[in-house]
Amino acid sequence: MTSPDLIRLRDTDDVAITRRDLPAGSEVMPGVTTREDVPRGHKIAVRALPASAPVHRYGQIIGFAGRDIAAGEHVHLHNLEYREFERAYEFCVDARDEEILPVAQQATFAGFRRTDGRVGTRNFLGVLTSVNCSATAAKQIARQMQFSGVLEDFPHVDGVVALTHGTGCGMAPDGEGIEVLRRVMRGYLTHPNFAGFLILGLGCEDNEIVKLTGDVELRPDLAVVSATIQELGGTARTIREGVARLTEMLPMAERSRREPVPASELVLGTNCGGSDSYSGLTANPALGAAVDLLVRHGGTGIVGETPEIYGTEHMLVRRAATREVGEKLLRRIDWWKDYTAKNGGSMDNNPSPGNKAGGLTTILEKSLGAVAKGGTTTLRDVVEYAEPVTSKGFVFMDTPGYDPVSVTGIVAGGANVVCFTTGRGSAFGCKPVPSLKLATNTPLYEHMREDMDVNCGGIVDGDDTVGGLGQRIFDQVLRVASGEQTKSEALGYGDEEFVPWHLGTVM
Repeated sequence: MTSPDLIRLRDTDDVAITRRDLPAGSEVMPGVTTREDVPRGHKIAVRALPASAPVHRYGQIIGFAGRDIAAGEHVHLHNLEYREFERAYEFCVDARDEEILPVAQQATFAGFRRTDGRVGTRNFLGVLTSVNCSATAAKQIARQMQFSGVLEDFPHVDGVVALTHGTGCGMAPDGEGIEVLRRVMRGYLTHPNFAGFLILGLGCEDNEIVKLTGDVELRPDLAVVSATIQELGGTARTIREGVARLTEMLPMAERSRREPVPASELVLGTNCGGSDSYSGLTANPALGAAVDLLVRHGGTGIVGETPEIYGTEHMLVRRAATREVGEKLLRRIDWWKDYTAKNGGSMDNNPSPGNKAGGLTTILEKSLGAVAKGGTTTLRDVVEYAEPVTSKGFVFMDTPGYDPVSVTGIVAGGANVVCFTTGRGSAFGCKPVPSLKLATNTPLYEHMREDMDVNCGGIVDGDDTVGGLGQRIFDQVLRVASGEQTKSEALGYGDEEFVPWHLGTVM
C-alpha cells in the first residue's frame, strides 16, 4: 500500500514508512492519525499493538512492542525492542536452477583478460605492505609515482595504489589472526586488477614476506618484487628503490589492453553503509535485481556483512543450493554470537546512530533491508572472510559489518566491481576496484550529487520500479567495468580503505 504519506509493503505489516515529515494530527490512512510529529523515513503503527506483541515489517518480525502502542504512534527506539525468538530453518525449499543465458547471448564489457583466465576491470600497480612499519614508505612511493609525471607515458595503466594497514606484527606468528591477514594479502596479490606489485616490509616483522608469497601461485603476466626497509638501508633509499622498481614494471603493464568479454566474468561485490529505512525499499532491492540479472548472464554476486544479515538467516537457508551450504551460513552466525558474547556485546549492538536517525530501530529491521542486496536467486556457496570465491551465482561471504573491513575481504575474494548503497551519505572507495555509490533517497542524491552515481529514490517518489532500476544498475556496472570512472574514483577515494579484519590478541 502506498499513499502520498506512507509505504506499507504487506497487509500483515504492523507499521508503515513515512514518505515525508508528518506533523501530529495528520490523517495518513482511514482511521489512523499521527499522534506526534514523525520524521520522513520513520515508522508509524497502522494498528494498535499490545505490549510484547511482535511487530512486523516486510512480512517479518522486526522487534517487539516495549509497551502498548496505539495506531498512529511513531514506532522507534522508545517503544520497539529487540528480543531473540525461534526461527524455522527450512533448508533449500526455495532453491532453484536458474536459467543462464548462453555465452553468445550474454552482455559484454571491455576488460583486461589475464593469463590465468580471470578478467580485470582496472590495470593498477600496487605497493603491498607486510606490516604497519612500511606504510609510510609505501605511501611515499605511490605518491611519487603518481605525481612525478612518469605515468603520463603509460595511458593504459590506471595508477599506483599503496595497500597499507595497521598490523602485521605484535601478533601470534601462527593461527587465525595472521592467517586472515595473509589470506587478504594473497587475494590482492592474485587480483586481476593488478599488473604488478612491490611487496614492502620492514624486515623483522611477524608477517614475513617469504611466508606470504611461498604458497601463492602467481600468474605469468604479473610482475612481483619484494624488499624490506632494513635490507635497502633506510626509508629514503627504500623510496628511491621502490620508485625505480615500479617504473621498470610500467612497460609490461602498459601492454595490457581491454577486450570484449562476457558478463559472466564479472564478480560484483555488494555492501551497504549509512543505511536508512528506505534502504530496504529502494537501493538494496534494486541492487538485488541487478544481481539477479548478473546471475542470469552467468556472473557472480557477493553479499557480506554477517552481523547485518542476522535475523534473516532463516530466509537465506531456504535459498541454499544444498543443506551443507545452509549449515555453513548457520555456523558463521553461531560464531558471531559467540564472538560478540566474549567481547561483552550482542548482535543488536547494530544499528549505528546514523541508522537510527534514518529510521532503523533494530538489527532485525536493518538486516531485512540489507539482505535484499542478494536478490532472489539460489545461494550457491558460503565462504569465509577473504576466501577466494569460485562459485558462479549468488555467494555469501562472512565479513564484519564495518564497511572498509567488509569490502576489503570481498575484494580479496575476487570482486572486480563493487556497488555500495547508502541512505545517510557514506564516503567510500576501494582501489583497485571501482565502487558505484547508490543513494536510497532523492534528497540525499541531490544533496551529495557529486558523490553518488545512482539515485534509487525514484522508487519511493513513484518515478522508478525496482526492476527498471535494477536493469539500469546492471547496465552501469558494465560501463564502469569497461573503464567509465565512478564518482568515488574521481574524488580519489580508495587509498585508505584497505583494512584487513584484525582477529586475535595484540601482543
